[in-house]
Amino acid sequence: MLDKLEQIVSRYEELTQELSSPELLSNPSAYGKAAKQHRTLEEVVKKYQVWKSLNAELAGARELMDTSDDEEMREMARLEFESLQTRIDDADRELKLLLIPTDPNDEKNVILEIRAGTGGDEATLFAAEMVRMYSRYAEKQRWRFEVLEASESGIGGLKEAIVLIEGDKVYSKLKHESGVHRVQRVPQTEASGRIHTSAITVAVLPEAEEVDVKIDPKDLRIDTFCSSGPGGQSVNTTYSAVRITHLPTNTVVSMQDEKSQIKNRDKAMRVLRARLQEFEEQKQHEALASERRSMVGSGDRSEKIRTYNFKENRVSDHRIGLTIHQLDLVMEGGLDPFIDALVAHYQAEKLKTDAVAA
Repeated sequence: MLDKLEQIVSRYEELTQELSSPELLSNPSAYGKAAKQHRTLEEVVKKYQVWKSLNAELAGARELMDTSDDEEMREMARLEFESLQTRIDDADRELKLLLIPTDPNDEKNVILEIRAGTGGDEATLFAAEMVRMYSRYAEKQRWRFEVLEASESGIGGLKEAIVLIEGDKVYSKLKHESGVHRVQRVPQTEASGRIHTSAITVAVLPEAEEVDVKIDPKDLRIDTFCSSGPGGQSVNTTYSAVRITHLPTNTVVSMQDEKSQIKNRDKAMRVLRARLQEFEEQKQHEALASERRSMVGSGDRSEKIRTYNFKENRVSDHRIGLTIHQLDLVMEGGLDPFIDALVAHYQAEKLKTDAVAA
């Protein structure tokens, strides 16, 4: 472990120098990637510095215990030794977690797709509320949240929404949100007061860059058409809406929110790259089906992962058995208890796997 930590320190120092170089400063894309890597390594480096400092203090306390002629000083040194040992054990565990091989997508932005499922109009209303919930969470994280495409229902809900979330470690925090989210409550349209159960699906896709997914222009069919729905003068008058079909996989993406055909095409390509990357990853992982089944939330959208019960003000995550009676706060973006618990759970599972492999 120490050799790996020293290598990380060395790379961190190299990046610190590189970030001030004119070459990197003149390349925004490369600078952004280097800055993200620098921030990630900084967390490990700082924890390692704390670990080394604690060990140096421990050595001093041990020496005082062994050499002092003053019994009171030896007792003080013993108590300090025990306290330092506990802190070192904690720092050691934290370092091991930080050294777990990370998902290469963890640093990426996210394409978030939310779709109404079973439950009719009530599902579309819940889908709209979930978009707002993730928007509020993104705001708390200081991420950028942009709705790329939204299909509204007649009562103000959303049949489907596609969102781009940009920021620091977005995918690492949101990747466990993929799956079926179930809501239990009395719909506004229910006169008898009966509780209904509805559901929506959430898909969290790491945004793929052009270098990640190579798309042959010959494999694309691009159609333009008039945008529809509420809007300004461009609606139904100009061919600003874009539909891109990836012929080999029959993947279709449509965008019409922008008045500019070029902007709609750019957004559609971002979503298409993310979907194709997911498609390729699923193909590659078919051989590891048993492992994927053990990883709850890895993208299986047929599995219920969380229930939101409005009558009891309760939210339950069925993967880790966590229930919180603060649904009102969760719907305002208070997702940290669930996201932190899920990250910790899968980190612990990974540590167990690594320990068995070792």
